[in-house]
Amino acid sequence: MTVQHDPSAPPAPVEAGLMSRALEVAGRLANDAAEVITATAGREHHSGAAHKANPFDWVTDTDRTLERHTRRVLAAEFPGVPVVGEEYGADPDAHHAPYRWVVDPVDGTANYVAGFPWCAYSLALVDASGPVVGVIADPSRAQIYAAARGRGVRANGVPVRVVPRALAGGLICAELGPGRTAGFTRCAAAGHTAIRSLGSSALAITQVALGHAVAAVLEGHREWDVAGAACLATEAGAVIVDGSGRPDPLPGAAMIVALPGALDAVLAWWRASGE
Repeated sequence: MTVQHDPSAPPAPVEAGLMSRALEVAGRLANDAAEVITATAGREHHSGAAHKANPFDWVTDTDRTLERHTRRVLAAEFPGVPVVGEEYGADPDAHHAPYRWVVDPVDGTANYVAGFPWCAYSLALVDASGPVVGVIADPSRAQIYAAARGRGVRANGVPVRVVPRALAGGLICAELGPGRTAGFTRCAAAGHTAIRSLGSSALAITQVALGHAVAAVLEGHREWDVAGAACLATEAGAVIVDGSGRPDPLPGAAMIVALPGALDAVLAWWRASGE
């Protein structure tokens, strides 16, 4: 279930104390998750892992344990603020609450199960205008990325700010369905840009926030996959639009995150790949 927001609403002011406390608690939870994921990655392939709709849609004991832990801590620290999570769904009235927490305990679970180093813990505080706070734990690189509205983004405490760079010779992180992958890849190749699929929407967007990729293009994602990383990207200076090119801090069906100057070309490739 995707929780609705208003993409046209201007970013609302957030009480400074709430934002600081949310950053502190989210960072603590991300550190907890990083330790658990690091200790268990690749060890649940033969025990504790099952798939949902298809053999690549995994759920593990780690997913469930981390989400339960997250919910317990958030309930104690922020009573009355509902939680939306991948494994246990949305709390009552999460659609209408002034704030909601959005958690994906292991984004890139298939990678995690296989021991492939592209999985993340994602947590965001969201209001009607989009993400207020976002924290991503990237255990394989021993990094915690954190951002808050109007406060910028940090990687292990070091400020990050993207700068414009040439699209040609760059990388685009794409998480696309089979109907678009071939066409989008052809368009990007013609523009001398390479495609990488990480298997983690959160980390795909994070690469743009860090300036490693010029863009991320996603479809079929859910709010918990992208909310935390979207906060990072926005605060780092990247641009986020939906598949029609409309600015939206948390697009639904399609999402394009791009460095300044790269959006027009990437959006054109997106449109051409659907023709």
